[in-house]
Amino acid sequence: MSDTSEETERDGVHVSPGAETAPGNGSPGIDPEGGVSGEAGGDGEAAEIEGDLDELVRVAEQRDEYLALAQRTQADFENYRKRVARESALARERGVAKLAKELLGALDNLDRALEDAGTAADPAGTQRAALGRAVCPGGLEDPLLEGVRLVRSEFADALARLGIESYAPAGETFDPSLHEAMASVPQPPDGAASGTVVEVYQPGYRLGEHVIRPARVVVAA
Repeated sequence: MSDTSEETERDGVHVSPGAETAPGNGSPGIDPEGGVSGEAGGDGEAAEIEGDLDELVRVAEQRDEYLALAQRTQADFENYRKRVARESALARERGVAKLAKELLGALDNLDRALEDAGTAADPAGTQRAALGRAVCPGGLEDPLLEGVRLVRSEFADALARLGIESYAPAGETFDPSLHEAMASVPQPPDGAASGTVVEVYQPGYRLGEHVIRPARVVVAA
């Protein structure tokens, strides 16, 4: 065939003039490079978004873990604070009770001294009842006994400020957790019911619910 022929035979295939295209300029819609490039870009964006989501999930899990740890730490500290406060209060109460128990003997001696001195000076008790204070023979006020009474009063006030109170359960039903029976009366003169406290030898002392010394009493049989 001649070179001027409208059709050219190349490798056994007839190609019309103008049908040839330069390399890389194929017909629209069949560019392999363009199609592959678009798919790769979409896959890359999807992978990036997926990675961001995974990172957000990981951060959220760490946040929840740290929050739970902080809450446990706070709860442990609160329990520790309450336990220390409770133990401190109990230690203080034990210390006060121990000190008071040592001092109650001196308070009992002051009571006995006042009672014996008042009885010796005024056997009938009429002047003491009228004056409300200790007297010496002749009806005169005894300065020494008044001093002892003042000491005894200040002593009792100091114990009260520490929360220690005395109790004398005359007429109450005997309670072994609060009272100590020193004797029993078969037939009380006032006809008290069995198990009733008819006389108090020594008052009892307690600090809150803790009994420092039970009241020593006589109980009706």
